Amino acid sequence: MNTRMPVSGALLVLTALVALSPSAATRIGEAEVREGPRGGPCFTISPREERLGVPDFRAVTVSDGARLLWRLSMPAERSFPLSFSMCVPYGGKVASLPRTQASELEAGKVYYLHIETRPPKGKPMPPSYAARFCLARQRDGSTSVHQIWNGDREGPHMYGCLPAAE
Repeated sequence: MNTRMPVSGALLVLTALVALSPSAATRIGEAEVREGPRGGPCFTISPREERLGVPDFRAVTVSDGARLLWRLSMPAERSFPLSFSMCVPYGGKVASLPRTQASELEAGKVYYLHIETRPPKGKPMPPSYAARFCLARQRDGSTSVHQIWNGDREGPHMYGCLPAAE
C-alpha cells in the first residue's frame, strides 16, 4: 500500500489552509505620531500606508505598555476615512463618541499607540496600525512629541525621549 501520496496530499492541503488563513496575511501597519494643532500628540497613518489606501477609523488606544491611558472609539455604524492629513489628538473630546478619560503623559516615558481601522472592501490593508512615541523634554523645559522608529536604539536617551546629559 502506498501511503506517500495521501500524506503529501494532506500536507499540501494543510499548507494551503495556513496560507489562506487571515492571521497568516495580517500585518500591523505603520502609524504616525506628530505634534497636534494645540500641542500634544496627534495620531494618524503614515504617508506610505496611505498610498496603499485609506481605511475607516474605528478606535485609537494609547498605553504605557502596562495600562490603558486613553481610548477613543467610533460606534459601529459611524466612521470616517483616516488619511494622513487627518489627525486624532490625544485626549480628544467629542461628546458623541465613547472614550476614556485621558491620563497625563510624562516626558521621557515611552508610549504605545494602536489604531484600529476598517479596511475598504476588497483592499488587502492592515486592520490596525501601531507606533511608539514619547514627549521629549526640551532645554527650555517644554516638551515636544517624538516618534520612536523601529530602527531606533533601545533606552529613553537613545530614542531621543530624554535630553542628553550635560
